Amino acid sequence: MRAGIAGWGTYIPRFRISTREIARVWGDDPLRIRDLYLIDEKTVENYDEDAVTMAVEAARRALARAEISPRDVDCVFVGTESKPYAVKPVASILIDALGLRYDVQAVDAEFACKAASDMMLLTALAIEAGRYKHGLVVGSDASQGEPGEHLDYSASAGAVAYVLTGDREKMCAEIEGFYSYCSDTPDFWRRDGSPFPVHGEGFTGEPAYFRHIIAAARGLMEKLGLKPNDFDYVVFHQPNTRFPLRVASVLGFPIDKAKPGIVVDRIGNTYNASALLGLAKVLEIAKPGSRILVVTYGSGAGSNAISLVVTDKIEHKRELADKLSEQLEKKILIDYSMNLRFRKLIKMLHSG
Repeated sequence: MRAGIAGWGTYIPRFRISTREIARVWGDDPLRIRDLYLIDEKTVENYDEDAVTMAVEAARRALARAEISPRDVDCVFVGTESKPYAVKPVASILIDALGLRYDVQAVDAEFACKAASDMMLLTALAIEAGRYKHGLVVGSDASQGEPGEHLDYSASAGAVAYVLTGDREKMCAEIEGFYSYCSDTPDFWRRDGSPFPVHGEGFTGEPAYFRHIIAAARGLMEKLGLKPNDFDYVVFHQPNTRFPLRVASVLGFPIDKAKPGIVVDRIGNTYNASALLGLAKVLEIAKPGSRILVVTYGSGAGSNAISLVVTDKIEHKRELADKLSEQLEKKILIDYSMNLRFRKLIKMLHSG
């Protein structure tokens, strides 16, 4: 028995701030910033939004597409690095918020931006082993970026949820295989008690992001005996727009296979939701038989490469909940001061 996706759901905040507005406040050249990140806008969580509220909305939409009762979910796993409580999981809150059973496996996981994909693979393995019938996996982050620092231009908020199943009658995309590649590469971290993460600048690009994503993608293709021309779409983790497009080129994928999964240019880097939101965007346009390569990345560092094959259930599924493409258009632009208020940073900036 193989596992696959029965349904997916997305949630992105309606409030957005443009990188041009951020550059104006800090006296940066907006054209230089645009060229550096290739990000036009990013999402900003409302004052009463966090990783929990966004996870609930995304999960409800995923369950609607899966067409299963919440009572049929056997596990709920959440990947996040920005949960609102230092000690209290998001997963347990989802049990009651969604009406799940109490005899479920529930846990939060942390591996920077790839924990949600780790939970997807573990859930798939448990389904294939016959331990679970259906599993819910959520990636949700209201990511931290220090005002005036370079993450201020990219760190954003959003959530994505997937219901995995072994029931082929409910499956809209089958997991064909996966490959993981990890190492101790200190490119990004946040110490306990620190409000903002920091970068090991010399490690951020080549030895961290590119090394791990490329190794994972190549490892999976070798394992499955596939080549770039066997895939219809490719989706990579998106800290900015430049990195995933460069990876596609290095791996030999035409840019037109990577562009449909790019969301960072319009919503910023949503961390655990980043690549998986890109996958959701592709599922909204993919045809039965399409093969999709998804490669996530988490600082610290590691990548998961996943190959999926779309089934003939996809056309029906995509109409059962709000689409990401529609959510992208529903936006309210705010200025920098409102951005600070929503993120509860106005006092911090004044005191600094």
